[in-house]
Amino acid sequence: MRFFLRRLGFYLITFWAAVTINFFIPRIMPGDPVSALIAKNQGRISPDAADALRTLFGLDENMSLWDQYVQYWNLLLHGELGTSFAYSAPVADVIAGAIPWTIGLVGIATIISFTLGTLLGSGIGWRRGTWADSLLPISTFFSAVPYFWLALIAISIFSVTLGWFPASGSYDRSLVPSFSWEFISSVIYYGTLPALTIVISSISGWILGMRNMMVTVSSEDYVTVAQAKGVSERTALFGYSARNAILPQVSSFALSLGFIVGGTLVMEIVFSYQGIGYYLFTAVAAKDYPLMQGIFLVITVAVLFANIVADFIYGVLDPRTRQEG
Repeated sequence: MRFFLRRLGFYLITFWAAVTINFFIPRIMPGDPVSALIAKNQGRISPDAADALRTLFGLDENMSLWDQYVQYWNLLLHGELGTSFAYSAPVADVIAGAIPWTIGLVGIATIISFTLGTLLGSGIGWRRGTWADSLLPISTFFSAVPYFWLALIAISIFSVTLGWFPASGSYDRSLVPSFSWEFISSVIYYGTLPALTIVISSISGWILGMRNMMVTVSSEDYVTVAQAKGVSERTALFGYSARNAILPQVSSFALSLGFIVGGTLVMEIVFSYQGIGYYLFTAVAAKDYPLMQGIFLVITVAVLFANIVADFIYGVLDPRTRQEG
């Protein structure tokens, strides 16, 4: 229990540091975001609204930096992240509308690549030296291919040449979002090509990681003793070798789940997919500081939460991590 309490305390301090850094980001950036917004929207936003915009963004010059910091925490505790300049809507609403798309696409693709990569890596590592090792150079090649290049190739082949999948978008815009099968099938149809791009690009890392760990673990004494006792090959593979080799994979998987909230930025831009990564790109292009600040905060919280889950899972799977040195 002390192990979990110590880890929880550490992450609470980390969360405070992340929120504090996020508070100072728009205040240390060169220029004035409000002035930049007014200059970009000349004729639509009056310069007289500068003071009101600064107050809305938490940059009131009449308030001390400490008072602004306290006000920022107060807004966060009430679930308020400010108002997006680009979308003229609360930042929390913009992020809430984008997160399900990113989690649905990148999350499912990450789970598929992790599952397939771990199973393939276990088999290749267990039967090392066979023809299965010839798959490693192929997977390594795809892992070295940049996301955007692979996405463009996929669009060129499957969308332009073959016409099997749409080149952009997240669903058929003629449909009204609902839980009907027509809309769900449209989402699956539009998300297949981006998901396939993510799986092909990331599966090799899971294969190589699990394969190398299996090579190390399968030569341990307890695996040799289990085989000498006459246990089945399946039990030796999954009950002894893979069970211990998967521990680093679990930690990496939990961390990758945290980065899902951030989305695959380049992939969402190439496919014009309305996830967090796409909104972050539009926020940077439009100098939408409140939206950028809100997205950075959500990504940070997601990664910290994933770290907590990884530590707890690792502590449960490997009791040695909970013992004093």
